[in-house]
Amino acid sequence: MTVGHAPRRIALISVHTSPLAQPGTGDAGGMNVYVWQTATRLARRGIEVEIFTRATSSSDKPVVEAAPGVTVRNVVAGPFDGLDKRDLPGQLCAFSANVLRAEAAQKPGYYELIHSHYWLSGQVGWLARDRWGVPLVHTAHTLAAVKNASLAEGDPAEPMVRVVGEQQVVDEADRLIANTQTEVAELVDMYGADPSRIDVVVPGADLDQYSPGDRAESRARLGLAADDVLVTFVGRIQPLKAPDVLVSAMAPLLRADSTGRLRVLVVGGPSGSGLAQPTALIDLVNELRLADRVDFLPPQAPDQLVHVYRASDVVAVPSYSESFGLVAIEAQACGVPVIAANVGGLSVAVDDGRSGVLVDGHDIEIWTPKLAELINNPARRAQMGRAAAAHAQQFSWEHTTDALLESYARAGAALGATRPLDQTRFGSQHWRNRARILA
Repeated sequence: MTVGHAPRRIALISVHTSPLAQPGTGDAGGMNVYVWQTATRLARRGIEVEIFTRATSSSDKPVVEAAPGVTVRNVVAGPFDGLDKRDLPGQLCAFSANVLRAEAAQKPGYYELIHSHYWLSGQVGWLARDRWGVPLVHTAHTLAAVKNASLAEGDPAEPMVRVVGEQQVVDEADRLIANTQTEVAELVDMYGADPSRIDVVVPGADLDQYSPGDRAESRARLGLAADDVLVTFVGRIQPLKAPDVLVSAMAPLLRADSTGRLRVLVVGGPSGSGLAQPTALIDLVNELRLADRVDFLPPQAPDQLVHVYRASDVVAVPSYSESFGLVAIEAQACGVPVIAANVGGLSVAVDDGRSGVLVDGHDIEIWTPKLAELINNPARRAQMGRAAAAHAQQFSWEHTTDALLESYARAGAALGATRPLDQTRFGSQHWRNRARILA
């Protein structure tokens, strides 16, 4: 990669979840959206993107041309079924070997940059970077130290293998991508990261997909009553995302509502530690005797999710930890105010008091009156909805891609990657390694 120029082809590594997976199922979430949206936009800029992800089904084709300029390589590493994300460190050797084989089958210099997503991918990217002699850019998406500092009740702490693995990747990456200045501070304070190697790249939303629309039409599509007041949760159902906080906080408001119009909509599926008790949220709803006021929908594809947002009066994001909070931006882009926990990147995603409301902590006694203020004031909701749509315009995937390209250029300059890889640069041992891998 010539310094100051975009790479011609990058290897994008996403070990534990495929960008082709439906967000809201299994381990698929905001990271999937991020990877897919940035990959397709990089490709539109003339950069070839090859995404390495772990195959999770025998029916997964080894290579999928997912979009013009975007190839997904489904790497076989471990059994297709039955592996939790916490089991995957044991499969990194097999995954890495197959990534190296894919590169070794090409001409030298085939990939000009590696961008790894999440710490598992960073471990693979670190090895590939040293073998290929190209820059490694890493996005953590979430950090174990941050999650462990704000665990939901009953949620297990992130294991030491992840904490150590993250530290290694932070130390080794040529550039680190942080979603916000808050994450920069976390990387510096908790991992001792060099601030000069960190770039802030704010995620975005697909503003062509998510935009204000006709609420009545969206409700009709979803089979929802036109005159209900709808408070919506969108995301993976697990303690970290705290849908139970929303349900518990809404309980007294639902009981006090004599009209029967106030309702809660939960959109998503069990994930992560939530898989240990997949019916926990439904059990809570039944225990609170709210089954007739709380509706559940499975994860929705973007063309349907936009109608979920448009149908809502308020979208709640009560997470205990959130590196950014794409749901908050997508909802606001649809002209819907957001009530969110004041954690991580949500303080950037939501303009407190203007496009939504930030709530300190997760105490039900605090959330209930904050929700009531929004629910009982339609004029304020409408005003916030207009401000939300305007606020979301500054968060686009095009802006994210611009910033990524700037980070890629810095990574190339720092490594001194001024010309294609050649034998002189790496010596004969490198080529013996390539031959061994191909064999």
